[in-house]
This record gives sequence, structure tokens and C-alpha cells, in this order.
Amino acid sequence: MHTIQPLTLRHNFSWTFLGNVVYAGCQWAMLVVLAKLGTPEMVGQFTLGLAVTAPIMLLCNLQLRAIQATDTQGQYQFADYFSLRLVTTTLALVMIVGVILLGGYQSDTAWIILTIGIAKAIESISDVFYGFLQQQERMDRIAISMIGKGVLSIVVLSIAVYLTRSLVWGVMGLVAAWAIVLLWYDIPNFYTMQGILERDFLKFPALLSFKGRAKTLLRLSWVALPLGFVMMLISLNANLPRYFIEHYLGQRELGIFAAMAYLQVVGTTVISALGQSASPRLAKEAASGKQLGFRRILLKLVGIAFVLGLFGVLVAVFAGHNVLSLLYSPEFAEHSNLLVRLMVAAALWYITSILGYAATAKRRIHKQSIVLLTTVLVSALSCYWFIPTAGLLGAANSMVITSAVAMMGYFWLLIF
Repeated sequence: MHTIQPLTLRHNFSWTFLGNVVYAGCQWAMLVVLAKLGTPEMVGQFTLGLAVTAPIMLLCNLQLRAIQATDTQGQYQFADYFSLRLVTTTLALVMIVGVILLGGYQSDTAWIILTIGIAKAIESISDVFYGFLQQQERMDRIAISMIGKGVLSIVVLSIAVYLTRSLVWGVMGLVAAWAIVLLWYDIPNFYTMQGILERDFLKFPALLSFKGRAKTLLRLSWVALPLGFVMMLISLNANLPRYFIEHYLGQRELGIFAAMAYLQVVGTTVISALGQSASPRLAKEAASGKQLGFRRILLKLVGIAFVLGLFGVLVAVFAGHNVLSLLYSPEFAEHSNLLVRLMVAAALWYITSILGYAATAKRRIHKQSIVLLTTVLVSALSCYWFIPTAGLLGAANSMVITSAVAMMGYFWLLIF
């Protein structure tokens, strides 16, 4: 078996940042394409599909990648993570179908939600291979995959929507694009990293065998379930305003809100790159008992998050109207005051995310669910209170409040 040399923290961050920037940029470009070629209602449908499927997929994914990447003792094999992911992804798809049936969505909306769920299921399989590469501190391979997937996604979606004027065909294109990247890069790349010449996925029985692994998978599920619950709560916290907007204001207003809220991803991309790159190092410092080293890394990360958030707020205050006019249309620019509040919420959440990576590295997983459950309850109550009376500004106010509550909760978790 070939030796896999890890990259330095700086190189891993650079590759992760590049991959996340391109991928997030392509996801944002998909909203722009829908806004330019379609309507705000189409943007709202796409956003609703993401909002419905995301909490379910994140719960069932169990955040195995974080567990896998920080498994410094080698407690579980790759086959354990992969087998469990197959089971939970199948369960997620069943749950998504159930939500569609119970929600009584119209035909087109139902197909869009289901197809996005299938695309997310394919992405969850790629995520297991990403976890292996992250554990080896080879974020370059992950970045290449994300770049390919992002570029292919925007090309396929744009062509499909332009030719058919149908979002259903557009999201079907996403399924095809993500499957291509999984089959032609992620899986072969895994075998290459393992030093295995044979790349036929089905000839590696250890990955697909559940016999004799039931107890191991149950044990791994029990370890990872709290973190999966945490990720579901994070997703619910982000998507609750979207549910309330769609219910009270309609899909057009949801499209406007979602397109503007996605500008937060510029900073989230940097934070994700920082957190993912630093997670293995934070875990090693915590496992070795080197609290000084752990705190030094954490303070640097928090400082970067603070500066990044402040920059976003200043841009929104002084150039928000021009930015929205350039990126979308004058219709979106009329809501520039909404962008300011969304950037304030984003700044608070950047810091919260860094604290979340630190808490996971220290294996403080179970108590995260307490903090985030409180946050979700605050989000639901504030959305119920503000959105019917204040509209989109009420949704932004709710996000500011819940982000502040989450940040204080994670500070409490790490300090006490």
C-alpha cells in the first residue's frame, strides 16, 4: 500500500478554501441563473427543495465525516463508515418521500423536492470518501472533486433550464452531474489513494458487506447520532425562516429572501475551509491534552471569523444596493436594508461555526444538541412572532436573535 503524505495546514486550508469558493460560487450562480432565466417563484421552489431535504439528509448523514476525520485512534474502518452511510441515506430518501406526501405539495414542487433529495443522496456518498481524504489531511483531492462538481452543476442546470424553461429538468441535471463526479472521480480516486489498481467498485466486498458488522454499525451510530441531531438542528435553524416565509408570504418572497441570504455563503465558505482544515489539528491538540495549543488555534480562528463578519456588514451598509442591483435586479435591490440585517446574523454565525468545530474536536458532542435545540426553539418563536407582521425584515430579525443565542451557547459549552 502506498504511503499517503499529509499536506501542511496552510496547503490544506488553501485547497479547501479554493474548493469551497468555487463550489459555493457555482451554487450561488445557480440561483442567479434561475433569477435571470426564470422567476423569483422558481428561485423559491428551488430553495424550498433544499430547505425540505437538508435537515433530513443532515440528520441521517450523522455528520460521519467529522467523526471519520477526527478518528485519530482508528476505532472504525472505512467500510464501517461507508456501510452505515448506505443505510442512513436510504432511510433519508424514505423520509423525504414521506414529507412530500404529508405536505401535499403540488406536482412540480413535489418532483423538485424529490429530485433534489436524490442529488443530496449522491452527495452524501461522496462525503464518505471526503472523510477518508480529510483524515489523511489531503484536502486537495476533495477540492478537485468539489470544483468539478460545482462547474458541471452550473453548466448542466443552465442548459436544462434554458432549453426547457423547467426547473424539474434542471434539478434532474444536477443528479446526473453529481453522479458523474462520484463514479468517475471520487470512487477511482479513493482506490488510487489506497494503492489499489482494481477500480471496480463492486469487487470490493468489504464496503458492501453488512454481515458481522451490525454491532459495529450500531455502536458507530450511537456515537454519531448526537452530532447528526446537532447538524439537523443547525439546518432547521437556518431553514425555519424559509418555511415561515413560504407559508405566510409565498414562494416569490421566499425566492427574494433566499437569493439575498445566499450572499452569506461568501463568508461561510471561508469559515468551512478554516474549520475543516483545522479540525484534525484541533482534535490532536485536544487528545494530547495540550490546552494551550488548542486555545491558540481557536483564538486565531475566532479572530478571522470576527473580521470576516465585520467586513460583510460594512459592505452591506455602504454598497448593498449596488451589489444587489449588479448581481440580481432592481427588484432585489429594493430590499438592501434586509441585506444589512442578514449580514449581521451571518457575522454572529461565523463565530458560532468556529466554536462548533472546536466543540466537535473536543468530543463535546452530546451537549451541542442542548444548545442548538434551544436555538431552534428561539428561532421558531421569533419567526412566528416577527414574519407575519414584519415580513422579510422580521425573518432577518429572527436570524440575528437566533445566531446570537447560538454563539453564547457555544461559548458556554467550551468554557464550562
